[in-house]
Amino acid sequence: MNTNKLHESREKIHEQLTQVIVGQDDVIEELIIALCCQAHAILEGVPGLAKTLLVSTLSRTMNLSFNRIQFTPDLMPGDITGTDIIEEDKTSGKRDYRFIEGPLFANVVLADEINRTPPKTQAALLEAMQERQVSVGRVRHVLPKPFFVLATQNPIEQEGTYNLPEAQQDRFMFKILVKYPSFQEEFEVARRTTSVMKDDVRPVLSADDIFEIQQMVREVPISDHLIRFALALVRQTRVGESDLPEFITENLAWGAGPRAVQFLLLGAKARALLLGRSHVTTEDVQKLAYPVLRHRLALNFTAESEGKTTDEIIARLLDETPAKEDALLNHPRFKNMFTA
Repeated sequence: MNTNKLHESREKIHEQLTQVIVGQDDVIEELIIALCCQAHAILEGVPGLAKTLLVSTLSRTMNLSFNRIQFTPDLMPGDITGTDIIEEDKTSGKRDYRFIEGPLFANVVLADEINRTPPKTQAALLEAMQERQVSVGRVRHVLPKPFFVLATQNPIEQEGTYNLPEAQQDRFMFKILVKYPSFQEEFEVARRTTSVMKDDVRPVLSADDIFEIQQMVREVPISDHLIRFALALVRQTRVGESDLPEFITENLAWGAGPRAVQFLLLGAKARALLLGRSHVTTEDVQKLAYPVLRHRLALNFTAESEGKTTDEIIARLLDETPAKEDALLNHPRFKNMFTA
C-alpha cells in the first residue's frame, strides 16, 4: 500500500463515517491515527455526543469485530476477560475446564465510562491493553489482532467514580475531547435522527491492510530536528528539571514521560501518511501535542483553583518553543538541554 492509496483509504473512511456522524472531523482524524499506530485512546465528552456510535461505526468501516463493555461499579475482571467453566463430556463422563471468552476478545473494544469500574477491573483491562493478552488462573489467552481499546469518560457526575491511575492513563496514546457540535452540525443531527434514514456503511480496510499501514508508519523517515522538537516539548513539562519555563513550575505538579515522545513522533508519522505525505512536518507534531500531552500533565493545586486546564499549558508551551531548527538549537534553554 503506497502513500496515495493510504490517503485515499482515509478519505473513504471519512466518507463512510459521515453517513452516520456529523462533524467531529478532528476526533475522527485522531482516532484513525491511533489505530494506524496500534495504540489506544480515551474519548471524553458529555453524554449524547455520539461517542459510542462513532467507535462502532469506525469498526464497521474497517471490517473489524466490535464489542462494547458498559463499565459499572459491580463489574468484575472475569466479566470482561472471560472465565473457565466445568464442562462434562457426555460420551466419557469426564469433566474438564473450558475457557469462555469475555467481551475483550474483539478487534475493537469500547470501554464505556471506564472510570466507573473499580481498580481491580481496570487492572485487568490494563494487562489486555499492554500485553494484548488476558490471564485467567495460570493460563494466558492471546487476544485477536489487531486489538484496540477505545475508552470513554464522562466529565460530569464524578460521584462514585474511580479515577484512572497515572500508569494506566499513560498507556493511552491520545485523550480526545469530544465537544458540543456547532449550530449547523446540531441542526443536521436533529434532522437526521428524527426522520427515517438508513446508512450504507461498508468496510474500506481489512485487518491485513491495517497491519500493513502500521508497518508503513514506522518506516516513515523523520528528521533529527523533529525529534529534538518533540523532546523539547515533553522535557519542558518535567517539574524539578533545570531551565524550565516559569509558567511550568507555577502550574504543573508533574509532567510527561518518554512514552509521550514516542507517541508524538509515531502520531506525526501517521498523520503525514494519512494526509498524503511521505515526510513529517513540525505542524504534525504541534497538531498532536494536545491529545498526546493533555492526560500526561498534572496541574498543581494553585492552577486547579484558578480554573486552568492542561490545554492552556500546552498552548503556551507550543508558543514558546521555536519550531525552526536554527532558533531551537540556538535558544539558551534548549541549547543546554541538547548538549547535556
